[in-house]
Amino acid sequence: MPGSTFLKSHWGSIAATDFFTVEAWPCFSLTRYCVFFCMDLSSRRVHIAGISECPFGAWMKQMGCNLADPFDGSVADMRYIILNRDSLYTHEFRELLKQVGVKVFRLPSRSPNLDAFAERFVRMIKESCLRQMIFFGERSLRQAINEFVAYYHHERNHQGLKNRQIEPLADVGSLYGSVVCRERLGGVLRYYYRDAA
Repeated sequence: MPGSTFLKSHWGSIAATDFFTVEAWPCFSLTRYCVFFCMDLSSRRVHIAGISECPFGAWMKQMGCNLADPFDGSVADMRYIILNRDSLYTHEFRELLKQVGVKVFRLPSRSPNLDAFAERFVRMIKESCLRQMIFFGERSLRQAINEFVAYYHHERNHQGLKNRQIEPLADVGSLYGSVVCRERLGGVLRYYYRDAA
């Protein structure tokens, strides 16, 4: 079956996962944090699965358990998941997903275009938010990422979704009232909407 046919027929049941790194300055030493996220490709909804300084072995096993959780897991309703060939995706991690009925597709090496939606999210969060801030620990990093994800879901228009928001707020689409600016992270992220008349 050609790849395009497969994607069209299973679009609502495919998720993608990826990592990105962010540097922070806790206790006067540069620390690199690894952020692990999962994306539902049909809705573009993103779930930040975890943030860690050492994303190896036991931590990845726990992330697999969290993703596969039948009640709160990000891939509980998915049939397929796309992974790159990063060594962080351990055999145990992949087996945990397979045990709950999620088929794991590992992409070929050096092919970021095959995971384009996840790669685009990484570029967007870094350019729009993370590269404009200095973090002094994991707590400030988590707050910034949570604010960006809320902005990404509720306030940002997505061209791939016909310029709609993923989860629009109640005031979206109003034709009357004055235009008001809503800010997040001290003005790093901005969103304009019409105030209720």
